[in-house]
Amino acid sequence: MTAWLEPGAKLPDLTLPADDGSTVRFKDLRGQPVVVYFYPRDDTPGCTREACAFRDRKAELTKLGAKVFGISTDDVKSHVKFRDKFQLNFPLLADVDHKAAEAFGAWQEKNMYGKKSMGVVRSTFVADAAGVIRKAWHKVNVDGHDAEVIAAVAELSGHATAAAKPMTAKPAKPTKKAAATKPSAAKVVAAKPAKKKTAKKTKPPTTVKRKR
Repeated sequence: MTAWLEPGAKLPDLTLPADDGSTVRFKDLRGQPVVVYFYPRDDTPGCTREACAFRDRKAELTKLGAKVFGISTDDVKSHVKFRDKFQLNFPLLADVDHKAAEAFGAWQEKNMYGKKSMGVVRSTFVADAAGVIRKAWHKVNVDGHDAEVIAAVAELSGHATAAAKPMTAKPAKPTKKAAATKPSAAKVVAAKPAKKKTAKKTKPPTTVKRKR
C-alpha cells in the first residue's frame, strides 16, 4: 500500500491502454487541465452513477479545456461493454496490474463486511496544464462530486465564478415521457334538465238535467 498523491505532486509517468484501442501516455497530457478518477468496478451502481455524471457534464469540462479519464483494474473488453451500455464519452483506461492505482495511492486495503482485501479506493485527481496535481479527493462520495470537480477545474482555468451545481446523472437511454392526453376539441354540452310533466287537470263530469 502506497501513500496518496497530494496536491503539489506531479502526475506519474504512466502509459495505459484505453477502451478505444489507443494508448494514453500521461506525459503527453501537458498543456491542459486533466481529471483522473479511479473507480472500483465497471457497471456497478456507484461507479455507473459517477461515470454518467461525468458523461453528462463533459461539455462543461471541455469548455474549460479539461480532459477526463476513468481508471479501474477492469480490462479493455470490460471497459468497452461499460462504455457502450451507458454511452460514455470519455476514455476508460485499463489498469489490470493496478500499477497506476498504486502510483496514485488508490490501491489500498478495503474492509467489506469484515473481509479484508486489496482494491481500488474511489478517488479523483485534478492536474493543471503543467501536470501538477492541484486538487485531490481520496475517498469520494459520488453524489455531488461532479460539481466539486467542475469547480476545481474552473478555478484552474480562471473561471472561479463559474456555476457548478450537482447534476443528476441521466440514464443512458432515457425513457420517453408519455404524451399527455389532450382534451377533445368537441364542446361538452350540458344535459338539459328534463321538464317536469304537470298533471293535466281533469274537468268535472257535466251533469245532465232530467226533465220532470
